[in-house]
Amino acid sequence: MQLATDAGWLERAENCLIFGPSGVGKTHLAAALARAIVELGKRAKFFTATALVQQLQQAKLQLQLPALLKKLDRFDLLVIDDLGYVKKSEAETSVLFELIAHRYERRSLLITANQPFSQWDTIFADDMMTVAAVDRLVHHALIVEIHTDSYRKRAAASRSTAANPSD
Repeated sequence: MQLATDAGWLERAENCLIFGPSGVGKTHLAAALARAIVELGKRAKFFTATALVQQLQQAKLQLQLPALLKKLDRFDLLVIDDLGYVKKSEAETSVLFELIAHRYERRSLLITANQPFSQWDTIFADDMMTVAAVDRLVHHALIVEIHTDSYRKRAAASRSTAANPSD
């Protein structure tokens, strides 16, 4: 609640990293925080990690990556949802790393992922890039770990029980 009601963390260029398995509400929480930030008069932009990486790659191919990074600086908060779904290719992860490095200590990121840091070597193309990205992200960050069962799984189980009460 403090992140949603006090924009001080954005003014300090701090990050929020939300971890948990699929279906526990990471995206919902990230979207709600972004909306609350907008209601506080700040600017926020929500991206799926895949869509953002595609945009960054396209800009790099057109030699417009610095301009796109500067354009994204208009936002106090960038939400990058489902980081774990980015493929481990040099082209994809290098532009993602450039964004992280560019915003470091300048603007805030909110990242959701279903893998803990120990598994981020599956996201970034090499170990050095993984370590450097994690180092920049956690230096000024609140880390939220969600440990619960999937809401979708629980809803499916409830529907199944309601449909088959004798089970």
